[in-house]
Amino acid sequence: MEQGFGSDSVPPAGPIDKSKVLDVKPLRCLVPVFPSPNGMASGTTPQPSPFVCVPPSGPFPPGVSPFYPFLSPNESGRSAENQDGLGFGTPISPVPLNSFRTPAANGDTGPRRPGRPRASNGLAAEDDDSQNHSDQFGSGYSGHANDVEDTSTGKKRGRPRKTRLGQPSSGNPATPPIEVDVDPLLNQLLASFKLVEIDQVKKADGDKELSGRILLVYDLFRRRMTQIEERRGETPGSARRPDLKGANLLMTRGARTNQTKRIGNVPGVEVGDIFFFRMELCLVGLHAPSMAGIDYMSVRLTGDEEPIAVSIVSSGGYDDEGDDGEVLIYTGQGGVQRRDGQMFDQKLERGNLALEKSMHRGNEVRVIRGVVDVQNGGRGKIYMYDGLYRVQESWAEKSKLGNCSIFRYKLIRVPGQPEAYTLWKSVQQWREGTATRVGVILPDLTSGAESQPVCLVNDVDDEKGPAYFTYIPSLKYSKPFMKSNPSVGCQCLGGCQPGGTSCPCIQKNGGYLPFNPLGVLMSYKTLVYECGSACSCPPNCRNRITQAGPKARVEVFKTKNRGWGLRSWDPIRGGGFVCEYAGEVIEESRVGEFGNDGDDDYIFDATRMYEPLEAVRDYNDESKKVPYPLVISAKKGGNVARFMNHSCSPNVYWQLVVREINNETFYHVAFFAIRHIPPMQELTFDYGMVPPDKADRRRKKCLCGSLNCRGYFY
Repeated sequence: MEQGFGSDSVPPAGPIDKSKVLDVKPLRCLVPVFPSPNGMASGTTPQPSPFVCVPPSGPFPPGVSPFYPFLSPNESGRSAENQDGLGFGTPISPVPLNSFRTPAANGDTGPRRPGRPRASNGLAAEDDDSQNHSDQFGSGYSGHANDVEDTSTGKKRGRPRKTRLGQPSSGNPATPPIEVDVDPLLNQLLASFKLVEIDQVKKADGDKELSGRILLVYDLFRRRMTQIEERRGETPGSARRPDLKGANLLMTRGARTNQTKRIGNVPGVEVGDIFFFRMELCLVGLHAPSMAGIDYMSVRLTGDEEPIAVSIVSSGGYDDEGDDGEVLIYTGQGGVQRRDGQMFDQKLERGNLALEKSMHRGNEVRVIRGVVDVQNGGRGKIYMYDGLYRVQESWAEKSKLGNCSIFRYKLIRVPGQPEAYTLWKSVQQWREGTATRVGVILPDLTSGAESQPVCLVNDVDDEKGPAYFTYIPSLKYSKPFMKSNPSVGCQCLGGCQPGGTSCPCIQKNGGYLPFNPLGVLMSYKTLVYECGSACSCPPNCRNRITQAGPKARVEVFKTKNRGWGLRSWDPIRGGGFVCEYAGEVIEESRVGEFGNDGDDDYIFDATRMYEPLEAVRDYNDESKKVPYPLVISAKKGGNVARFMNHSCSPNVYWQLVVREINNETFYHVAFFAIRHIPPMQELTFDYGMVPPDKADRRRKKCLCGSLNCRGYFY
């Protein structure tokens, strides 16, 4: 609606509708009016006279109308008389016109109920790598949200987002942003993982293999978009959300599974699995709503349909209780204590009613617990699937935030399930020293060589440890590779930053910083170039991630049937740095010297052929994995990487990293997580296959137990 206030207009009487958008012409279009002396026409040239400047808040000379919206009427709806008799009250601060909501087509201009800001695609804002987004609406909210997705139908509100990333221009806000098309990348990922056309049966009821592929594509796509946005100047926590955008695009393309709502476990998701984004829960059907804390479905029992709960998310943003890991006191959804003091009781409807019905039916409810992401400085949450629970009891009580009534539900964990949250709590107690790790042989295998201790554990048999070796934290070269051209170091005194066009290290990596601040490798290339000795950046530079050693606390443990292995106390993100393979670089011809006794388990051979792990590749010709003449022996000296066992379906992947010192080039083998790895899950990588001309090497029986097991390895 257009509305103006000119010199002939009168101020509006009654309450002001701030939802209306006013058509106000810019001041530069107005011609300044100078007062004319008495008896002189305005068209004649006036004598010099002082310019009259009227402030927006007055006082106003006769004939000058006040300018709305700088002034507002009083509470009674009628203008208060001021001492000048101008008819306006106390001035208020100017508010941008775009802060008022445009009236809806149906005329509904009422205020929206308090809640989380919605993303532009209709999905709720989620946790990301740099921003904490709890499940709480605000300081006055009590309960679990359920206002973005209809849990009974799975339909989401909002319009789909575009599939392009905007790039800001060079400092000119009037210039439209340059669009970066991400469709080719997504198309390559979907095609490579065979997710272009998913069978309708698989969409409804998936399995572990399909769920794994979908989550990997999502994680790779999200990481790559994050890298692109960082390069163009987007800051963490900005309005552009790669996690939401990536999930929305995958769902639009049909790349999701377990869309059929069900009671009990979800195919392809195991108890103890972890997720760093709420949207990952949606993609695999573990918890369908993107923001709601309670997911439910309708069932027909006695002629009438009634809701029953199928899953809940408890992320610590409410009065939920349950640190013992077996009992959870869960707070219902709804109920608002607004900032203006008004309070609303929770109602026995939707998710709350579904939990009540589930208590009477006794059906199992999936529980996802959200814990603080400590490695991310306490920003964000890690979501762990804690298995099946049953609602045992429910009651109503007053909220701690006010006098509004809330519903509380007591859930008991179904016995006989694998440890999940209880194991998580045990690890925290080991770290804090409030509980003793059973079976520890050595508290620190590294003797202080690493920044974090690595304990040696055996709770299986009486073996006291592996054969003696010298612990060395890095790779030893007898003869490095020589460079034809002198290396040029960067001058990034504060550390390399995304989008640094003048940084030679970033240019070597294709114009992108390869790592994020948490040490996550954002995209995989044939070679990743880290800063070297000629660079001016500090040791904590983002482009020196692998030089700082392992960030996750790991332990060497005795397996039941595969000797010694390696696992982490901490959760590891997909793409997260684990460790490098330390040892002595040897010539390929010397491999036999270290395997004459049949014990060549501590040889890393990059000349072998490796099954293409498309889960961690950029899909272009440059990044195809080819054998490289680098062989490392860790038999006499090495680090924790020497204890990683082989698996035909590994969760860790190796990447060549280049560091240049003077005019010499040093290649290092760094290990990164293929997918999210829960605490205490064994870390494994694929040892590779020997070329046909070296097939005389002794085969070993593979005991990895995966569905894709080849039955042997070298």
